[in-house]
Amino acid sequence: MKIDSISNGIVIDHITAGRGMMLYELLGLDKLDCSVAIIKNVTSGKLSKKDIIKIDADIPINFDVIGYVDPGATVNVIKNEQIVEKRTIDIPEKLTNVITCKNPRCITTVEHGIDQIFKLVDRENKIYRCIYCEAKAK
Repeated sequence: MKIDSISNGIVIDHITAGRGMMLYELLGLDKLDCSVAIIKNVTSGKLSKKDIIKIDADIPINFDVIGYVDPGATVNVIKNEQIVEKRTIDIPEKLTNVITCKNPRCITTVEHGIDQIFKLVDRENKIYRCIYCEAKAK
């Protein structure tokens, strides 16, 4: 299989194998009008297997989404076929409009237009809770 290099864009690398599609969906990459490659289960010395996403466009990326899905991922920004920025990702302390509260009694379920905000309450187990009703994110 041959995946061409990109001239200007973003490469999300070191994604834990199997999480690439979830990241693709949460970042809304299906709505882009450019080439996006998802490479699954690539052999890796660091992870044994990994996923990679290549986006052939210079677009804004929500790093909180990447940190929520896979805090060990890296993001490479490509300009003129050169890596100009390499960024490691960490788990975010707060998520805004990334996931939704599943509590039917939460104000975010009843009132439209309210941001869905979750705060990290347990870093080790990656547990988030809704700031309005304290429901645990699923």
